[in-house]
Amino acid sequence: MITVARVYDPRGTDDALHVLVDRLWPRGVHKEDDRIDEWWRDLAPQPALRTWYGHQGDRFAEFSERYRDELTADEMLPLLERARRTADDRGLVLLTATKDLAGSHAMVLAEVVQPGWTQP
Repeated sequence: MITVARVYDPRGTDDALHVLVDRLWPRGVHKEDDRIDEWWRDLAPQPALRTWYGHQGDRFAEFSERYRDELTADEMLPLLERARRTADDRGLVLLTATKDLAGSHAMVLAEVVQPGWTQP
């Protein structure tokens, strides 16, 4: 099971692995914060793509397509497989600092990691 949440929200009581998937560490969050178990920055979009997108809603479809292309690179496959195994074994919460979860890379990543996933 995969869930997408904001890193600033309180952590739930589940046993899922809570993973920050942003390339940059979020402001105001300490690295020892118990809301975050691991940081998988390499699964975040490349800086050029993130900058181009700029969370402009009209670019989300193209952003999603470009990000999916980035995720098909050979070096990404072991990371995606780890995410799939974690989601299947114990559950996975993808954390992002983005305010608009529906327009975030974390949503795209959740769909790539677990095809058929739908937002709760």
